[in-house]
Amino acid sequence: MGKKEKILEDSQEICESVVIHKEVVENTKTKMPDDTSLNELADFFKIFGDSTRVRILWALSLNQMCVCDIAALLNMSQSSISHQLRVLKQNKFVKNRRDGKVVYYSLLDEHISYILKQGLTHISE
Repeated sequence: MGKKEKILEDSQEICESVVIHKEVVENTKTKMPDDTSLNELADFFKIFGDSTRVRILWALSLNQMCVCDIAALLNMSQSSISHQLRVLKQNKFVKNRRDGKVVYYSLLDEHISYILKQGLTHISE
């Protein structure tokens, strides 16, 4: 696509005149979460921006697993998996429990599994 075609395509996606629909803006503004909440939501979705973390989360949505199990499943080093699990735990995506010498990880709650499934449905449509 040439530069001229790109400019024409872009111009079709913006209004040709500036008209502010005050009622729509005010109504929407009253229903928007505050900036702090939206920033936290953006940070929440950043966690899903790493394919390794998504694979770990999907695996944990199916079974609780230890670092060794996840590393074997994903064919990665235990160190790499431990690092990602630390990020996931710090961001309240996963929890862990010790059973003797083994530490098992699982999703903190079902919201994460639901979000993963909804995302997969969205990209499959």
